[in-house]
Amino acid sequence: MPTYILGVDTGGTFTDFVLLRDSQLHVHKVLSTPDAPEHAILQGIRELGLENNELLLIHGSTVATNAVLEGKGVRTVYITNHGLRDTLSIGRQARRELYNLNPPLKPPPVPRELCLETGGRLSATGEELEPLTEADLAELRAEVERLAPQAVAINLLFSWLQAGCENSAERRIEAAMPAGLFVSRSSKVLPEVREYERGIATWLNATVGPLVAGYLRRLCESIPYAHVSVMQSSGGAISAAQAGEQAVHMLLSGPAGGLAGAQYVGAQAGCGHLLTFDMGGTSTDVALLDGGELRLTSEGRIGDYPVGIPMVDLHTIGAGGGSIARVDAGGILQVGPESAGAAPGPACYGQGGKEPTVTDANLIVSRLRADTFLGGSMRLDVAAARNAIGRVAAPLGLSIEAAAEGIIAVANEHMARALRVMSVARGVDPRELTLASFGGAGGLHVCALAEALGMENALVPVHAGVLSALGMLVAPRARHLSRTQTGLLDDSRETELKHTFNELAAEGRTALRNEGVNEKDIETHPSIDLRYRGQSYAINLPWQGIDATREAFHQRHEALYGHRLQQDVEQVTLRIKVQGASLQVPLDGKATLEGVIDTAHIHRGETEATVIPRISLQPEQDLRGPALITETVSTTWLAPGWQCRADSTGNLLLSRE
Repeated sequence: MPTYILGVDTGGTFTDFVLLRDSQLHVHKVLSTPDAPEHAILQGIRELGLENNELLLIHGSTVATNAVLEGKGVRTVYITNHGLRDTLSIGRQARRELYNLNPPLKPPPVPRELCLETGGRLSATGEELEPLTEADLAELRAEVERLAPQAVAINLLFSWLQAGCENSAERRIEAAMPAGLFVSRSSKVLPEVREYERGIATWLNATVGPLVAGYLRRLCESIPYAHVSVMQSSGGAISAAQAGEQAVHMLLSGPAGGLAGAQYVGAQAGCGHLLTFDMGGTSTDVALLDGGELRLTSEGRIGDYPVGIPMVDLHTIGAGGGSIARVDAGGILQVGPESAGAAPGPACYGQGGKEPTVTDANLIVSRLRADTFLGGSMRLDVAAARNAIGRVAAPLGLSIEAAAEGIIAVANEHMARALRVMSVARGVDPRELTLASFGGAGGLHVCALAEALGMENALVPVHAGVLSALGMLVAPRARHLSRTQTGLLDDSRETELKHTFNELAAEGRTALRNEGVNEKDIETHPSIDLRYRGQSYAINLPWQGIDATREAFHQRHEALYGHRLQQDVEQVTLRIKVQGASLQVPLDGKATLEGVIDTAHIHRGETEATVIPRISLQPEQDLRGPALITETVSTTWLAPGWQCRADSTGNLLLSRE
């Protein structure tokens, strides 16, 4: 194990670092460099004094996410069977605006001229309906050479049953084209049913793959003394070399790190049932950790596209510290989704920003301290914040302070609505959960959001401002593998299902051993997608044998939808999670608390609030609001009517009086 282990989370505004050195944690933040994310990482490594030291770096990257959201993927050719070149354009024929008779046209994922058709068609049972001939392969080669793409995505019907035709097409194209061509085939990316979702995942992997591979290559070349791993969307780490080939698995890289951190800290704090919100500079991510386990979904989305690969189940909204406030044409105050980002950032950062943001509003109402931001290393500009907030205060006829309160209230409502999506809308009573707040801005809003959902308890974890980077340290090396195997559950044999699970497990174990994971530390967790016969969508459940899993499905269906059916249960896809051991990181609240201020008081209207450094809170000491609890990387606003107790590792346990 290297002497230094560094978790890095690249966010929209800040890049966060958590360093494990000599069994002690050290934290750091620098402003992100969106045009070249590796620059901020290199700056942080220099400032932490880690250059030319043996280093294990686990990284949460937004390169794949930003490329998809901004439509900046590389030129990609899409190859499918005859008659199916428009599959990705047609999609599921769902309209976002149901009653709009003239919806705006959106460009297809892949221009039609870049969609190629060929033979190699299979039936739903794997029988050959149309061969992939030598003439087909020669024509594909000629067309790909003519179109000169940077990447190729291959998605043939039912290739998850037999991958031979896709393999042949991949070999012929790679042999004919330059070595830098990125080829992605569906039988490797997502060997599952649903040709549209499988095609989108394969195309996404291809169109952002060269960008991710190039970024990771530049990063690794810049720090040759480091071993680099990358966080996947499923909450497990993977080597940088493998990550470059599986870019689609990095679309929720950063948020997955936050949930891994919340899971780890929540277990340490004895809080197993969490509703989490991660509020950063650009967005807020909301998730449910019921029973302390990361919930995964294969029905997630990125922008307008479904993503069929396993990823953490969360809901993201454009509400963060950098979210811009404005008054719309109807005279209504709006907040987000536009963000000031890292450049220029909120007006109070003093980098030329003029637009009013949530961070500026929190500064105006004294929930942020101008002289102690980032431990005093970055002084906030109160005058610039007042000028920015004045741009919405004037048209609303409000004072600057009242406008700032309004901006915070609107942002809170956006986040409360997102929290209801992940709890109430799923049949979960949030009052039975603990609200876990993290991200640089989360602690400023935690009490208001808990009150909005009627919740009595909240948790602000130790290192909350950099929890995603901490999650990079504690996330295990992992693989999630799947294979569609349809049929009635009762018609299946335990031995056949066990054989498939064993094959998937062997593949995952080999991959982890190749990354240096000790065989004795590897665990496997099989699961299966089930549905009633005739249904379109399935529920994933842990595999417990046919009878026990069938009954668990009935119970889960009833819990989700209020009823169970006297109908045959159908299996769809077998899945397995293969993971190594998690790194045990000592939690110590002192690691984040350098450069804080002494106890003082502020006045907010008629309310006097204590300002106290988090480091000065002793274990089991009670603190009553109103109070500001300050630290290097975040601030917690303890509202009136709330009390706080610090546990032995520095977590803040909040409760309503």
